[in-house]
Amino acid sequence: MAPEKGKRKMIIPDKINLAHLPTPLEEITFRSKNFLIKRDDYTGSDFLGNKIRKLEYLLYEARKLKSDIIFTCGGDQSNHARATASAAAKIGFNTRLFLWGNEKRNVEGNLFLNKMYNAEISYLNKSEFDNVDEIMTEERRKLIKKGKRVYVIPAGGSSTLGIWGYISFMNELKKQIDLKNINGIFSACGSGGTAAGLLVGAALNKAKVKILAVNVLLPKEIIRKKILQLAEGVILDFKLACSIDESKLEIIDGYSTEGYKNISEDKIKLITEFAGSTGILLDPAYTGKAFCAFNDLVLKKEKGKRIVFLHTGGIYGAFPKLKSYLKHV
Repeated sequence: MAPEKGKRKMIIPDKINLAHLPTPLEEITFRSKNFLIKRDDYTGSDFLGNKIRKLEYLLYEARKLKSDIIFTCGGDQSNHARATASAAAKIGFNTRLFLWGNEKRNVEGNLFLNKMYNAEISYLNKSEFDNVDEIMTEERRKLIKKGKRVYVIPAGGSSTLGIWGYISFMNELKKQIDLKNINGIFSACGSGGTAAGLLVGAALNKAKVKILAVNVLLPKEIIRKKILQLAEGVILDFKLACSIDESKLEIIDGYSTEGYKNISEDKIKLITEFAGSTGILLDPAYTGKAFCAFNDLVLKKEKGKRIVFLHTGGIYGAFPKLKSYLKHV
């Protein structure tokens, strides 16, 4: 479609090919209910999960800018931080991670992998992490004075560039299933970038697909506002020929009341039953909580065949909780 007179042509950003794509779309059975699951836990062994789709775009830009070091942030078991450290090491970047937590003598899960990828780690307490963007900006300023080029990636890779990972995801999904045959995509939601990308990708494809985002971190009204701002921002920044229907975004709250870093016993019990029944492991911060919501709101109501569950990865986060998991095996 030709651009309207006086308007710039839609901009499609470049990326590095790092993820193993396309990921499978599988039909599985749980408790005698069939549903579709999109396996973004298959994007790679080290950088598995949804974050690498975003990092393909962000690290391309970092390389184009001839950056020396990558900054990013997250919890001490952040999947995004681990994926960044892994992908950055693969293409020759140093990484500094600003993590919410305390330094531990025995490291596990994502934190262990960060060490293996030689990431420099700065630990922050909760009040410091609330100001992590300012802290990264100040540390970047110090390195710039020393002649270094620093590329800063926000939490979750959730920027108007990063969310292209899930705008392009919709093009991948429509090759696997007619988007007219699904009503929604169900996914965990932390920083909002995945949901924002899905929302824009659906709009570009004129697909009447609802994005059901299970909130695991921020207050409901804040994460909804952030998702919509990201979606509107990418449309403006890249001159996209679409508009957002806010009714197509539903924030599902109440499945992380125990806190982002914690998970209740009833949720772990469902996760372990699901693993034993399907061979699919879910993590305690994101996919596990999202699946509990999916089970309550979709599978129990016989709606599973028309709603895709997006497995966003994160399984390394299960290992620090292994004692809790094994109690229910």
